[in-house]
Amino acid sequence: MFRSLTALVLAGSLALAPVANACTGIKLTAKDGTEVAGRTLEFGTLVDWYVTAVPSGTQIKPELPADSGGLTYETKYGITGMTAYDTTNFVDAINEEGLYVGLFYFPGYASYPDLGDDNRAKALAPQQYATWLLANFATIDEVKAHFDDIVLVAAEFEQMGEVIPMHVRVVDKTGNAIVIEPTDKTLKIFDAPLGVITNSPTYDWHMTNLSNFVNLSTVNVPPVKLDGVELQAAGQGAGMHGLPGDFTPPSRFVRAAVFSQSAIPVETGAEVLEQAFHILNNFDIPYGAVRGEESGKVAPDYTQWTAVADLTNGTWTVKTYDAQNLRVVDVKAALAAADGKVVHIDSKKWSQSFEDISSEFK
Repeated sequence: MFRSLTALVLAGSLALAPVANACTGIKLTAKDGTEVAGRTLEFGTLVDWYVTAVPSGTQIKPELPADSGGLTYETKYGITGMTAYDTTNFVDAINEEGLYVGLFYFPGYASYPDLGDDNRAKALAPQQYATWLLANFATIDEVKAHFDDIVLVAAEFEQMGEVIPMHVRVVDKTGNAIVIEPTDKTLKIFDAPLGVITNSPTYDWHMTNLSNFVNLSTVNVPPVKLDGVELQAAGQGAGMHGLPGDFTPPSRFVRAAVFSQSAIPVETGAEVLEQAFHILNNFDIPYGAVRGEESGKVAPDYTQWTAVADLTNGTWTVKTYDAQNLRVVDVKAALAAADGKVVHIDSKKWSQSFEDISSEFK
């Protein structure tokens, strides 16, 4: 078996697909009304990550080629969350009004118009879209009314050397959720009541695909008799037999929908935060299990961090590949800090902590 597995891995390495960036997002609600939105972040190369706080009144400039114009604006609301590199480009964040936005990779489907005289005045690069939404809006209704007031153009994210193919999930503190996707060189919006998102294909395709799994149940399958012979399920979980277990975006979307919708509601915000992390643990990709190719080298796509935003209580919590212990950011406290607007995720500082309980034996 192991020899066959090794041969399969070697054969796969000869025809590697591009880096997959297999992110997964869910949302949950506690009985006390607390709304949380969580996600994993996978990448095939290690990105320089920062936990960043951008106060209201901060000027944000367009990341477009020099002297090509674009939209410059000031943030109406303060924002706290994760940015890629030391920038104001939020990948996953919450603003001071409890609006959450997460940016997810959308390869093969995202398309943007070129920068031109007709769109120059309101143009932004794709990696700036989450920040613009968080900076200007407090509710889903506001986002729906203005999501396409700007134009996302085909501008390269300099630090990553590519035009970022992305779509976004937006959730507000009432639990309303939408997905916005740049397809056919325009922005399209979808209501997302389940709050689930992964990657390609398009959101409406994923929702249609869910119909293929209406047979799934949280209840175990009862025994059946065939010619007097009683057959029983092999063990617990028989109702979920057929749930796709691979790491492809369609399979992760189905699992995320099933796990989040079948979760038994808990009482408080603290409990639902913990529940979200437990569900997201099911999407933690081990280093080496999924492989792509980056600059001619094997690039394992793995979970670099997992985060959950509490939209009701205004916190953003994260754990990383190197440090599974949770680190919490109070949004208002971070924004009020006189300095230290950026916390660099450095594996030398953010390491796993272990509690020695040897002395507690009785």
